[in-house]
Amino acid sequence: MQGLLPSCPLYERVPTHDESGHLLSDFMMLIPGLRERPGPECREVMGRVDGVLKGFPEVVFADMNLRLNLLWVSVRARPGVILDIACCLKFHVPEALLVGPKTS
Repeated sequence: MQGLLPSCPLYERVPTHDESGHLLSDFMMLIPGLRERPGPECREVMGRVDGVLKGFPEVVFADMNLRLNLLWVSVRARPGVILDIACCLKFHVPEALLVGPKTS
C-alpha cells in the first residue's frame, strides 16, 4: 500500500492537467479521527472512500494523508462534479468534511 511508504510531497505528485491538456480541479476533505481508528476500521473507511471515488470517471487522482486525516481529490472539471463527489463521500463517510473558504 503506497500510503505506508515515504513519498514525495503532494505538490510534486498532483496532476494539473488531464491527458488532453485540460486543467483539473481539486478539492479536499477532512476525515477527523481516521488515523486514531484501529487498522481494520481505518481500512474499512478507506475502502468506502475508494468505492465512491471509483464510481466517478472524472476522478483523476486521489491521495489520503493519514497523518493529517486529509483526502485530496483531483477531477476533470464539469459543473457540479465536486459537490456530487463530496456529497456521495459524506453519505458513505458521514464524518467527512469538505474543506473550503470560510464564508461570512
